[in-house]
Amino acid sequence: MYSLNGKTAFLTGGSSGITLGIAEKYAKEGMNIVLLARNEDKLAAAKAVIEGHGAACAAIPADVRDAEAMAGAFEIAAEKFGEIDVIVAGAAGNFLAMAKDLKPKGFKTVMDIDAGGVFNTYNAGFPHLRKPGGCLIAISAPQATIPYPAQIHANAAKAAIEQIVRSVAVEWGPLGVRSLGISPGPIADTEGMARLAPTPKALEQAAKAPVLTRLGAKEEVADLAAFLASDHAAYITGTIVPCDGGLGLVGLAGLGG
Repeated sequence: MYSLNGKTAFLTGGSSGITLGIAEKYAKEGMNIVLLARNEDKLAAAKAVIEGHGAACAAIPADVRDAEAMAGAFEIAAEKFGEIDVIVAGAAGNFLAMAKDLKPKGFKTVMDIDAGGVFNTYNAGFPHLRKPGGCLIAISAPQATIPYPAQIHANAAKAAIEQIVRSVAVEWGPLGVRSLGISPGPIADTEGMARLAPTPKALEQAAKAPVLTRLGAKEEVADLAAFLASDHAAYITGTIVPCDGGLGLVGLAGLGG
């Protein structure tokens, strides 16, 4: 069995959805948890959930687009828990908009939160990351390789995230730091699914799209994140691991596109 007990994880976008699910899994494994997100009320609720699993938890309100705030957040985390063992970059923004209708501000916002947020997180976290032994996990999406309509902003941002994963793996690998990505497919009970499949019909179609013909569960992504953070994955770096029910095998065909 692998052990994450006593290690510290820093998670952005950690107040809800897939990233909170990962934080819960880590908490159950005995890790110290640092949650970062913008909404203080959601953060407080998430902190209570984590502490309900018996884990020590710090909740830091900050915006991943603010490099100075991210540097300060890692200072706080390191002062409380010491070196950071695992960083999960999960902050994201998305909405439906065709390219001809999308405003430049909307495109820039998603790029800044998603791709810029991963860079700011890793850049600010580097001085406090355990070396050797640190692990970085960025949350990507099938849009990185499948050009979904009404998703030009997310398509571009997720593709950028995956190149950040690979670039950091090359640069920091010699220091003993692993860099990975997880690409979830349609996951039930998440804000992302609520935005991208806002009607029962759209949700039904999304569930049928993967070759396993069902929505994934947050717990399934969390189990993968726990494995990747563990010593069992010690020789894995620079790769994006799908957790998508086989959606990547069929792409837009699975959505009827």
